[in-house]
Amino acid sequence: MTAKLDEATLHALKIAFSYMPNAIEVTKYEYGDRHQLVLEHINAVKETLLGHGIDPDEVYGEIHPDDSPNSMY
Repeated sequence: MTAKLDEATLHALKIAFSYMPNAIEVTKYEYGDRHQLVLEHINAVKETLLGHGIDPDEVYGEIHPDDSPNSMY
């Protein structure tokens, strides 16, 4: 079970996540032997967000509303 984070910590995690690369962008060519570790870090942050009821796919738009497209649905 994941310990619950306070709102300020969650907001900081969202900001950090919004600057992380998308998993599809993490390749051995770009990240060398560390590519698997980077993917694990991305997954750990996603799991923490999901554990707090936050959709990782919506984080970038929340943090950067002026730089994200309007929703299509």
